[in-house]
Amino acid sequence: MTSDAASRAAIIPIAPDTPSPVRAMPPALASLPAALHDRRQRPLQDLRISVTDRCNFRCPYCMPRATFGKHHRFLPHEALLSFEEITRAASAALALGVRKLRLTGGEPLLRKDLPTLVGQLAALKTLDGTAPEIALTTNGVLLSRQAQALKDAGLQRVTVSLDGLDQAVFARMSDSGLHVQDVLAGIDAAQRAGLSPVKVNMVVHKGVNDDQVLPLARHFRGSGVELRFIEFMDVGQTNRWRLDQVVPSEEVRQRIAAHWPLLPASTARAADTAERWLYADGAGSIGFVSSVTRAFCGDCTRLRLSTDGRLYTCLFGTRGHDLRALLRDPRIGDEELRLRLAALWEARDDRYSELRQATETPPDEGRVEMSYIGG
Repeated sequence: MTSDAASRAAIIPIAPDTPSPVRAMPPALASLPAALHDRRQRPLQDLRISVTDRCNFRCPYCMPRATFGKHHRFLPHEALLSFEEITRAASAALALGVRKLRLTGGEPLLRKDLPTLVGQLAALKTLDGTAPEIALTTNGVLLSRQAQALKDAGLQRVTVSLDGLDQAVFARMSDSGLHVQDVLAGIDAAQRAGLSPVKVNMVVHKGVNDDQVLPLARHFRGSGVELRFIEFMDVGQTNRWRLDQVVPSEEVRQRIAAHWPLLPASTARAADTAERWLYADGAGSIGFVSSVTRAFCGDCTRLRLSTDGRLYTCLFGTRGHDLRALLRDPRIGDEELRLRLAALWEARDDRYSELRQATETPPDEGRVEMSYIGG
């Protein structure tokens, strides 16, 4: 750690359980490094922003109904970050090197007036003066109604979660009365609006929906949509994850390649989570996210902001750092906010997936739920 980084860490960046104390800022900290790295030399490049903890699905791997049933208490409105607070947090992160903002949930399209937030974020600038890349992850049910407004506001890309093409499997995986055709209509609307390339994520759960791998691949081949297969992960504490329920990405790839030969493709950047393959006949590409069998902690550049303003430096984190208290404290200016964020990132040493891969059992430390920080 550099001397400047050590000085920043000494001011106590953002406390995990209580609001950070306000302290005098050392004069030497008036400037920040152009490149911010954590203890494992990973740069800060991505900020994922959860805008709501509510969802119209009850997917068993994310928000199982046994836990998130009709009596579950979601966050009250006053606990949520306002659009202005989210924008201020994003501005601070962009000043530290973030280039990509992704809106998540819960289901982000349930947040009222979401295009307004997109517009505010689109007006921000990265370190080099360009606009940030703004993306959205959604279950797609409400997308057909909002795709064009989101695009007009500045949204550039969208990723849709879809775990089965068959209605019965879709209903079981989403644990909802909604219809898969609504999701497909949302994907079509996103393509028409120019939110391209549209990506579709399928979580593959052995014995539950893995029979949908080939139907989904067949449906999206040649469509311009990139389908990505995600290994069933041990996020949170409520999805009852077991290693024997994971279908390794290599097995999924072999299933597809037996029908349509595949060729390896280069990734856009090292931090991309998906390993991409091209259909040999030119019908597009598919991707594989293998955080269980091929941990990619070493390239992770993501910081996550929960809907009530807690920062997590890992998808499998056990506790957050209270940013909301700083955002709502009139004594904390923008410069000090950036310094607190910098100190938090420079102290980061997360490598949960690598540890799990080494032991084949997840460290049991009260992991945060995926629905709370958006995956």
